[in-house]
Amino acid sequence: MKDQRISRALVIMVFGTFFGLLCSTLMNIALPTFMKVFGISAGHVQWVINGYMLVNALMIPISSYLIKRFSFRRLFIIFAGVFLLGTIFGAMATNFSFLVAARMIQAIGAGMMMPLVNVLAIRYAVPGKKGRIMGIIGLAFNCAPILGPAVSGFLLNYLSWRYLFIIIIPFAVLTLIFSFFFLPYIPHNESPHFNLMGLVLITIGLWSLLMGLSNVSNYQLASFNVVGYIVIGLVALGLYVLNQRHSDHQLINFRIFRHKQFVLATVINMLITATMYGNTILIPLLVQVVLGKGTIISAITVLPGAILTGLLSTTSGRFYDIYPIKWLVGAGLIIDITGTTLQAVIGADSTVLMITIFQTVRQFGLVTMLIPLQTQALSLLPNDIVPDAVATFNTLRQIAASFGAALIVAVVGIVNNILHCQSSHLGIQTGFAFCLLLLLISLFLSRQLYHKIVHQQ
Repeated sequence: MKDQRISRALVIMVFGTFFGLLCSTLMNIALPTFMKVFGISAGHVQWVINGYMLVNALMIPISSYLIKRFSFRRLFIIFAGVFLLGTIFGAMATNFSFLVAARMIQAIGAGMMMPLVNVLAIRYAVPGKKGRIMGIIGLAFNCAPILGPAVSGFLLNYLSWRYLFIIIIPFAVLTLIFSFFFLPYIPHNESPHFNLMGLVLITIGLWSLLMGLSNVSNYQLASFNVVGYIVIGLVALGLYVLNQRHSDHQLINFRIFRHKQFVLATVINMLITATMYGNTILIPLLVQVVLGKGTIISAITVLPGAILTGLLSTTSGRFYDIYPIKWLVGAGLIIDITGTTLQAVIGADSTVLMITIFQTVRQFGLVTMLIPLQTQALSLLPNDIVPDAVATFNTLRQIAASFGAALIVAVVGIVNNILHCQSSHLGIQTGFAFCLLLLLISLFLSRQLYHKIVHQQ
């Protein structure tokens, strides 16, 4: 009976989380549309994406405290409601600031739903089946962000940008209804303290760093808008680390970093995630700006890869229970590196068919390793620190997504500024080359992964 209740809860929560993650990339292909509608620059329009990802990331450390303090049912219902509210506000937005604010409200809800799913799965999955369970969850975590640009490309070809929000509303309502009637009550037994100063410092640090990176294409590199914000961000993050080391109530439990496989799998996942989200911006730029095609063509180029990700997510989770993690990640990275190399070398001179093939190859590599990496990071830990580990893993994943996208766009902007051109094929190919560099670093690190026969505390 307990297994049925947990399985039912996971289905409901994965369903809701899928749409939260879909929204993380649903706006990518719409960036040129927003620039035209609201009369804003490429640097400003990035905040539709980066603002969402950053707030999403900042919510996740708070989840560790909330999961210990309140029941799964109450938390999921409240934050599913917040996500719905942000989606309704987005559909009603009358100016760009309102739109960004609505996206951030969406992100508050989605940022809490993600760790709830992970903690429930890792805590209650039967040993030997964790890879399979995490594979099912991977449908939401890894398929949805890739599917987002494909969905928005088709919608924008026929409907207003407001339908990027309107289409999500009925699914958000269903999630709320299912949660209210069918989520079981799972008790908690902790009363932790919350580190407010830590949250303030990490918010200032991450926000300033992201602001500095986002300004690279609009301002001189030596200006305060770039260097100044980056320095402020680094100082704030340094103070955050000091605060956490001397606090009895850490926002993130630093004990998890004593576990080498957690750290290694998380770092590799961050590097891969940065390239994945950066790619969701580079592909629309390549197809729409350089090749001059429409939004529906952008959607077609990413659709096969998104479908492949959905089909193979559960399979890759099962592979974790069968094959060594080093083999899975190594094979996935070699495939991903092959597709990325083709993008970097001939991407701007290729046809739509070739771009689609390259992107599909990349997605095949990604789906082979993302779920095993997540399972490797979380399943080897003692149960008492799993909530902290889930919060940290997802926080760093979302930070990598937002900063990776901003850094890759900054690289493109630097090359374009050197060439005195707003958008060039060389800038975009340099962005792909930067993704390739991150993947090569990941391949080097993956040699230190080992499988799950370890002594748990």
